[in-house]
Parts: sequence; C-alpha cells; structure tokens
Amino acid sequence: GYHKPIMLAGGSGVIHAGQTDKKSLNAGDRIIVLGGPAMLIGLGGGAASSLHSGQSSEALDFASVQRANPEMQRRCQEVIDRCWSQGVENPIVSMHDVGAGGLSNAIPELLHDGGVGAELELREIPSADPSLSPMAIWCNEAQERYVLAIPPERMAEFDHICKRERCPYADLGAATESHRLRLSDREAVIGSAKRLDPVDLNLDVLLGKTPKMLRDVRRLSVAPVDQGLDGIALDQAVAQVLRVPSVASKQFLITIGDRTVGGLSARDQMVGPWQVPVADCAVTLTDYRHYTGTVMAIGERTPLAIWNAPASGRMAVAEALTNLISVPVEGLNRIKLSANWMAAADAPGQDAALRATVEAVAMDFCQKLKLAIPVGKDSLSMRTRWQADGQDYQMTAPVSLIVSAFAAVPDVRLALTPQLDTKQAQSALLLIDLGQQRLGGSALAQTFARELGDVPDMESTDQLTALFSVTQELIREQRLLAVHDRSDGGVFTTLLEMGLAGHCGLSIQLPESAEALEFLFNEEIGLVIQCADEQLEYIQQRYAEAGLANALHPIGTPTSGDSFVIHNAQGDVLFAQPMAKLNQQWSETSYRMQRLRDHPDCAEEEFACLADWQRPGLQPLLSFDVSKEPAAPAIVGRQPRVAILREQGVNGQREMAMAFLNAGFEPVDVHMSDLESGRLQLNEFNGLVACGGFSFGDVLGAGNGWARSILFNARLYDQFAPFLADASRFALGVCNGCQMLSALSELIPGSEHWPRFVHNRSEQFEARLSLVEIADSPSLFFRDMAGSRLPVATAHGEGRAQFASDADLASVADTIALRYVDGKGQPAARYPDNPNGSPDGITGVCNRDGRITILMPHPERLLRAVNYSWAPSEWGEDSPWMKMFANARLWLA
Repeated sequence: GYHKPIMLAGGSGVIHAGQTDKKSLNAGDRIIVLGGPAMLIGLGGGAASSLHSGQSSEALDFASVQRANPEMQRRCQEVIDRCWSQGVENPIVSMHDVGAGGLSNAIPELLHDGGVGAELELREIPSADPSLSPMAIWCNEAQERYVLAIPPERMAEFDHICKRERCPYADLGAATESHRLRLSDREAVIGSAKRLDPVDLNLDVLLGKTPKMLRDVRRLSVAPVDQGLDGIALDQAVAQVLRVPSVASKQFLITIGDRTVGGLSARDQMVGPWQVPVADCAVTLTDYRHYTGTVMAIGERTPLAIWNAPASGRMAVAEALTNLISVPVEGLNRIKLSANWMAAADAPGQDAALRATVEAVAMDFCQKLKLAIPVGKDSLSMRTRWQADGQDYQMTAPVSLIVSAFAAVPDVRLALTPQLDTKQAQSALLLIDLGQQRLGGSALAQTFARELGDVPDMESTDQLTALFSVTQELIREQRLLAVHDRSDGGVFTTLLEMGLAGHCGLSIQLPESAEALEFLFNEEIGLVIQCADEQLEYIQQRYAEAGLANALHPIGTPTSGDSFVIHNAQGDVLFAQPMAKLNQQWSETSYRMQRLRDHPDCAEEEFACLADWQRPGLQPLLSFDVSKEPAAPAIVGRQPRVAILREQGVNGQREMAMAFLNAGFEPVDVHMSDLESGRLQLNEFNGLVACGGFSFGDVLGAGNGWARSILFNARLYDQFAPFLADASRFALGVCNGCQMLSALSELIPGSEHWPRFVHNRSEQFEARLSLVEIADSPSLFFRDMAGSRLPVATAHGEGRAQFASDADLASVADTIALRYVDGKGQPAARYPDNPNGSPDGITGVCNRDGRITILMPHPERLLRAVNYSWAPSEWGEDSPWMKMFANARLWLA
C-alpha cells in the first residue's frame, strides 16, 4: 500500500449522436450555475493534488477536503436529462462540469469554447457561507455543480424544469461579444469607494497557449535481483498469496455499492449461484428491450514499474484486454481506452520512467494493436513526506497506469464468466500462456518480501492480437464454457476462482518440466478456458492456426468433488486441499476488513458460511410457468394510468416505469412537486408507485422525511388520504418508497400492524442478489405466485423491519408478502441470507385487502433474465418477476 493512495472513479455511458458537441455561444446567452451552493470545501483541491503530501501547508490540506452530495447530483442529472431528451430542442447550448479550480476554471472554459466573453455578478453564485471571500466563492470546488449556457428566450422553460426537480440554479449574467471576462462584486464597497472587480481579464491571457515545459531528468535503473524460492513450500505459498489484498476477495467493497440501479445491468462482479466476486468486466445494456450493450474492463500492474516501468504499462493494457476478452465485441480496434497516469514528479528517476512508459504505451504498443486512447487523467503527486520522532521520512510510489477499456457489445447474452460449467459430462481446462514464467513483482514475491528476478512483460502484440481474435471467435461460436484471465496470484488463483464460482473441485496436472511455484504463481498474460471434450481438438486447431500452438496447455478438469488437487507431470500429488478451506483463505482479508467496518457478528456469520461447502447457493423455485403467463399488454381496453412517484434523490423511476409499461399500463412520471403545485392530481391515476433512491439525502429515515412532507402539507395530505383509502386503486412502495408508505400507515386501512424500517443489522448498505419466498398473502401483486422462491436485487441501507411489539409481529403474519429465505427454503435468520436482519426474514408486507404492498428488494430491476448476475438457463428470456406487474393489470381488468 502507498501512503499516497490511488483512487480510480470512472464509468461508461451512452450519449445520443446529436448531443455530443458544444455549440458556439451568442452574446446575450445566460451563464448558469446549476447545483449546490458554494462552501469552504475543496478550496485549492486541484492545486493541492499536484503537490506531494507534506509539501503543502496544513491549512491548504484542510481546505482541500471535499464532500459528495449524491442527492444534489441526482437533481442536476434530472434537469440535464429533461433538457437533452428534447433532442434538437435541447435548451442547453453548452455545458461544462465543475471540478478542479471550481468556477474559476469551468466558466472561463465554457466561454472560451463558445467564443465569447461575459459580464457576471459574483454575488449571484449561491453560497452556504456568508463569510466566504470572493476568491473562496469563485475558486472552491464544491461538488455536484455544472455551468451551462442557455439562450435568454429559453430561460422560462429552463426555470420550470429546475423548479420541478427542486434543483437550485443561478443566473450569473450574460455572454458578450468581447473575449473578456468581467466578474463584478456588488458588495465590494468600502465607504463610498468601490474595489476593483475580482476578475477582469482577457480570456486569451488565462487560456492562451502556454509555453512548453522543459524538464531536465535522469534515468534511474533498478536492476532486478533473483533471490530464489528456496524454503518456500507450496502449501505455504498458497496460504499467503491468497491473503494478499490484490489477490484476495474484494467482497467487502462490492456489497456496499448499488450495482443494479437503472435496471440495465447485465454483468456485475458477482458470478454464479454462490455469488462469488470474480467477474472480469462489467456489462450494461443500452435499453430495456434489446440485447446490445457496453463492456468495461480495467488493467493495472503498478508494482512492476519499480523495476521496469514500460513493462508495467504494456501489461496494464494487455490485462485490460484479457479482462474484456470474455465479452464478444465488434473487433479489437473498436475498443477505446482511458489512461489514468500517476507518478511522483521530481522524484529520482520517476520523470524519465513516466516518459518512457507513455512512449511505450501510446506511441508503440497501442499503435501496433490499433487501439486509441481518447481520454485520460494524470496525477503527479505520488510522493509523501512526514516527520516522526524527529526523523524525516518519505515514500515514493512507482509510476502507476490504470487502463480502462470500453467497447460496444452486439449481444450481451454471449458473454462468458469464470464460472465453470459442471453440467458437462466431460470437459477440459486449457491454459493459453503468452509469458515466460517471470516472477518479479508478483504476489508471491511481495508476500515473501523477495525479489524474484525479471518482471513479466508483453513483448508480442501479434500474439496478443491472435489470442484476442481467436478467443472472441470461439465465444461467438459458443464453443467455450468459461473464461478467466491470469493476473494477480497467477494461474493458481485463476483456477481457484473458477472452481469457487462453479462450486466444484479441480484436478490439475502441471505440464512436463514445469516447476510448481513458477508455473502456478507467475503473473504473465494468459487465459484459462473451459471447453467440452468434444470441442477440444477443434479449439486446439484454431489456436494453432493463429500461431499459438506452443502457448496452449491442457492442464486439468473440473471434478464433482470438493477438493483442489494438483499433480506433477508424473501424476504425483503435489497439493490437495478442500475448496472450503481455500475459500476461507481467499476471503479472509475481506472478512477482516468487513469485521472492522461493519457489525462484527454479521462478518462472522458470513465468513462461517464459506466453510460449509454443502451450503446451497441460490435455488430458485417457481410455482407457476413463466412461458404460459398471458401477455398483460394484450388485455383489451384502455391503458390504466399509474403514477411513477418520485421525490428529490429518487433514482429508480425508469426501470419501474418500464415494468408497468410492459404490463399494459400508461406510466406517468410524477414528481412530488407536480402534486404540490397542482400540475397533476393523484385522483387522475389508477395506481401509484413510490420508487427507490435516496430521497432527502438518504439521512436516517429518509423515507420518513418523504412521508412527513405529505402528512404536514394539507394539499398533499388531501390527495393521498382518499387515494390510499379508495378500494378501486392500488399502491406499491419499493425500497425508499417502502419506507415512505410504511410511515403513511395512518392513511392506509388495514396497515395498523406494519413495521417501520430502520438501519440494517450489518450497519452497512447491502447490495446483493438475495433469495426471497413469495408468501401466501392478499397482495394483488403476488396472486398465484405463493410458494415461489426467486432471486431478487437487494440494495438498501435501512431495510430492517422493526415492529412496535411482538403482538404487531404476530398480527402481520397473514399479510407478509415476501421473506428472505436460505438455500433450503427456510426463513433466513442469519447474515447474509437475511441481509438486513428483519425478524423471520420479513421484507415485504401488504394491507388487509391486498391493494397496497410495500417491499424492500427491487424486482423492477430484474425485468429480463439478462438482468440477473446469475439466473437458471431454463428461464429463457423472461424474468418471473414480470408476473407481479401483470397481476396489477389483471386486477384492474
């Protein structure tokens, strides 16, 4: 670990072709700041990030601290979405994000790009701190803000959109023809004298061409030393390597992040019925009806840069490609890369190492692969200095390149994962090895604190291109069953992760003359693939035709047992351990981090589960036939209207609207501000759905805040009370909406025993694919579904049902709609089968007549089988959860 850590925050999205270019600005266009107010946070953050830790002052360090406001980001995004969805009528002429330097950077760039200047008023900028100086207002990096240019004739429309979304904005002034920025300050008066304007300069002075930088640098070579492997036993190497953070399970990080919001996820980190976090890449769908999508993968091999920085760069690119290889794309040259560079500028040898790595990657390696790097970022402050006990210390991180690879996917259903297919009677595991078994910089070297000679490198772009092309063709032809790349921890870790995902044993045989430690733990570029025995000869021929015959090694088979067994070329057993024991070793680092951060009892319970190899994974059970369900949209008659209700911060409305649209409804986007202003009335709708998200900033009891905005507002109360009491109308609350409706129980007949929903037992946000059973209840949504056990997306921080008394818990028994169950179908009592700690696994209830149902999980995010991180292959294209929405339509028929 580095004293100055690396953080990567990135993602991919889709932009309509007509919305990619900023337009030229005209004099009179209004310059807008959209989003939250200025605060004394992030002041100098951009400048401070360019300094080595310990060089800046303590005051600058504190002033540079930033905070995030996801709810404000959501509000801004909704405004932007309302604008761009108008297509050519988009009122936004140009837009720029607010990042390093705050408005002092964003506004001049917006104006410069638009070919104009501006006359602006500083005090129009919203500020949450009246003590801020003009410099602090202008330069602070308060997050979740944008600067926009809007034509004056579109301002009334833009104002309406912002008010509807409860998103603050400020009109700072008008663009001018002159290329000059003048920022006035109406409060800058001392007595009768006015101070100079805080900013008054020609934009060419600020953004003109700066002179090229000249740096006088020296190369510093670090000769690799090979201290050898003497004294390292295979069992010892396995136990220690599996605990290295870069090798070990990352589950403690994964399950606290929402990975299903939006309803367009096709592949997250979790693989198989046992939900093992070993996926190589992320896949998202482009819409709710088709199977096109996008794939994103990452490569990073920083430790190698200590000895060979250019090799670390080439390996990072190659790793990103082998992580992406399991998803068929339109070609290697259609992949785009983002390069995030980090180095310790001015540290001995590091400037030269950075230049050599950039040249090796951008001017040689990627050009030979025909890969473009259209975007990237850099940070040149990877050195830390400090004092302790009167001594000066410093720590320098090596040149660090993190490569993100993106590509369009023609059909996400063809994607493979590391999960071994155990349904095949006979199958083989093949290693395609492009390296030379170099161990330098490996996890094995790190864990034993030894230098082990030269580091891996990717010398041949021809071999890498051939590996990528042939593997992709075989996946498209559906001749492979599983794919996993070799990276941190070597092929031993690759095989173990595949076995854990497939929940099977492994029988591995080393190639002739292979040394066990070198073969199992080198981290050269390579792949392990699984294929059926009848495909083996054809696959070997295809790789041979591509010039990879010598790189292909049959190395073993999956087994029905519960052990990982390794034999040498003569058949002698070198290693044999239970998969459950290895699972715990691989998961121990994650468990220990989780135990420190979360409720320790929950961490203990989850870790104990890993020791039980007989524990069932997700075991779906359907009490109805999905293929025979009637298509709800075919019901003759009008489309009933359903209000897709949201408040500021709600983010689950689109997938919910799609669920009801597919079921034959007319879903209508209804913001609480629409009801409050009288633009819409609840009595116009047959049903309402309160969606999930993080309303009111997701403070504790955020759904309760949403409910109180109804209970204490006469205009809203007078709409909700009769609607919820009307026997001809229905309501559904999910996640944050579940918490909101539970707090409105005084308005809902037959809900007097409902629980309230409080913080999860784990004391952490929980995002998982969980198994729930649909109980026999009056809920109109779950008619004819009782007894079914279905995986469902869980994503909430406050989902634990808390009853006022044991009598209330007993009284609600007949109206329980959903409960978490374990793999055997019993009500889940232990974590993580019960992710929030609710009594008896209760996670959904309805009122007495079944019209109103509330539930914590998110069935609307799983509208198709392709939305599951794992689903039974016999399900085909449809998700069983669509029946609950069709039931609502049938109830109104």
